[in-house]
Amino acid sequence: VQLQASGGGLVQAGGSLRLSCAATGRAFSSYTVGWFRQPPGKEREFVAAIRRSISYYEDSVKGRFTISRDNAKNTMYLQMNSLKPEDTAVYYCAASSTLILSSLRNSDQYAHWGQGTQVTVSS
Repeated sequence: VQLQASGGGLVQAGGSLRLSCAATGRAFSSYTVGWFRQPPGKEREFVAAIRRSISYYEDSVKGRFTISRDNAKNTMYLQMNSLKPEDTAVYYCAASSTLILSSLRNSDQYAHWGQGTQVTVSS
């Protein structure tokens, strides 16, 4: 599976962005998919994931971000609302065919990664 992320940009605090991640390859619908981000000067961190139709979120984005997927289009999305300056980061999409639930938030367990897209939220 190859992933291509898009949709980042510059937005004011309180605004919205939708990230997309297009996948190539078969059996994408069976993969666990997720979004991670890497703020400036910090390590990559978990944002959200979908596994077996259940969504999981990092606490700071719950109620503001929504992860979804369209298997017919081999695409996953991250709708980001009420953006804050601390959401500024490079956002990465990721996928795994073998992930177990306890490893959902561990970036090392994802074998496939998109190239990253910059999201900048101004105050």
